[in-house]
Amino acid sequence: MKRITLVIPEGYSNLTTMACLVGSYEILSIANDIWQARGNKQLFTVSIAGVSANQEITNGMFAVKPDILIKDLPFSDVIIVPSINKAKIDFIAENRTLLDWLSVQYKQGSEIASMCTGAFILAASGILDGKTCATHWSLAETFRARYPEINLLEDKLITDENGIYTNGGAYSFLNLLLYLIEKFYDRQLALQCAKIFQIDISRQAQSEFIIFSNQKSHNDEVVKDAQEFIENNVGEKISVDVICDTFAVARRNFDRRFLKATGNTPLEYIQRVKIEAAKRNLELSRKTISEIMYEVGYSDTKAFREVFRKFTGLSPNDYKRKYSLEVV
Repeated sequence: MKRITLVIPEGYSNLTTMACLVGSYEILSIANDIWQARGNKQLFTVSIAGVSANQEITNGMFAVKPDILIKDLPFSDVIIVPSINKAKIDFIAENRTLLDWLSVQYKQGSEIASMCTGAFILAASGILDGKTCATHWSLAETFRARYPEINLLEDKLITDENGIYTNGGAYSFLNLLLYLIEKFYDRQLALQCAKIFQIDISRQAQSEFIIFSNQKSHNDEVVKDAQEFIENNVGEKISVDVICDTFAVARRNFDRRFLKATGNTPLEYIQRVKIEAAKRNLELSRKTISEIMYEVGYSDTKAFREVFRKFTGLSPNDYKRKYSLEVV
């Protein structure tokens, strides 16, 4: 059984920190319960860890007692760092105990997520160097000035790169939780949690295709540019030849490089991006199958249904009946 650990950022907490901790603990615990009620084995235990035995917040109005101290926790499969008090950002580097622990955990293979301003803690630990991240939009300039070696994407709601997840401001941490549930469990459980807690799963402020970010853990910049081109033109009838012309690369060489970097051929990647967009439309909107088909660049109903079934095992109609949020 794996462990998910929520970390108390001692000395840097406020009411939003408390909301992140309580919300995360409850939603992840409910997700575990639903998963087991389906007849599955429990995947995760959820615990709260701190630097010391007690953490008071808001002049003692609230207090959090951790299940375990980080010094006694050699490894956690997943670590979640909540939002922190933005007034304390200038003093983050003083919290070496937490920062060093996070760095060691990541090197040992932990996946680490931050919520809102919690990204500043990940940045101060060094594990975000050379990577992308998100944080509260109001602190974008402060973050860039302090950590120029990190690629801040202020328009993103969620980022996912090399086992590190970050999200945007304040209560958008709820969307990060749904994303993690979808990734660690499955989409159906994420949708069910969205219904139970009445969270908007549409995540409009992030790329619709963040699910493919794990296929960008490579160093081929031409392939990365082609991936972005495909994802940004989902409504167009994109061909591999057009992409090759756009990026001035020979077709045979491009096919070989793309497959090596992503595990998909360029055509498969185009199809997967379009079907992923169609799936989310089927889950979240009241649009007809035909409307959605045209929006993702298909005009042939038979071809669309065949490709959709290839990647989902279901027809578009069956998928909508099974996963649509309109179904109560």
